[in-house]
Amino acid sequence: MEKSGPRHWALAAFFALFVLFLYGPTVTIVILSFQGPDGGLTFPMRGFSLHWFANLFQPQMVGDFGGSFERSLALAMIVMGLTVLISLGAGLAFRRRFFGATALFYLTIAGLIVPSILISLGIGLMFNVAGIPPNWWSSALGAHLTWTLPFGVLIMFAVFNRFDHSLEEAAQDLGASPWQVFRHVVLPLIAPSLVGVALFGFSLSYDEFSRTIMAAGSDNTLPLEIFAMTTNVTTPVLYALGSLTTAFSLGLVVLVLVLVLGMRRRRRAAAG
Repeated sequence: MEKSGPRHWALAAFFALFVLFLYGPTVTIVILSFQGPDGGLTFPMRGFSLHWFANLFQPQMVGDFGGSFERSLALAMIVMGLTVLISLGAGLAFRRRFFGATALFYLTIAGLIVPSILISLGIGLMFNVAGIPPNWWSSALGAHLTWTLPFGVLIMFAVFNRFDHSLEEAAQDLGASPWQVFRHVVLPLIAPSLVGVALFGFSLSYDEFSRTIMAAGSDNTLPLEIFAMTTNVTTPVLYALGSLTTAFSLGLVVLVLVLVLGMRRRRRAAAG
């Protein structure tokens, strides 16, 4: 076995610093959310309790935790559904060449290139010029789709580029209709990828700030509410909110991973 040299330890130290820089702020917020009733926003901690988590569910002088969370959750669910449906349709459509395919592809990917704040500003101005009040379920929905759809489309492109077309041909030779081929052959094989697209769509929308700030209207989503509260709330209740939203996101990721693993096991069992 090769001995660890100075370069090895230097790289290991660099990686450790990178991990600390990446997750240190989140860990700090989680720890400070367990401050005692007399605790503040900084160390040292004054006791250890669940006081600020309980306070989070009580009426607040400033902020609307419940309403903003419900709006963010509803918006993320809508974006997730539309991202899956549109990305799946785009993946199926681009399996064959058609007029304008290249231009449509680059137009979709442009959403990743244009600065997020400009997209939010442009959509907000467009709604105002049209005389339509911006809202989280209309203008913000469109802004979020410009962020989630490119990822979903790219994932589906990669999936269908590696798809074995002989499976479809075999099903057609056995007399299956196009819908039966899609329902019983294509869809089960790409289902784990669709779950991944759904997770991308939900998480990107749920946490999105810059594409929402100019397009959400008067009703804040949760990221906007948290940003607004940073100038008013001076207690660890804000950290408690951050901890709960982080736990919610991690729980969703774990749930999706369990779902995908279950799909793969059932598919292997059926094939075996």
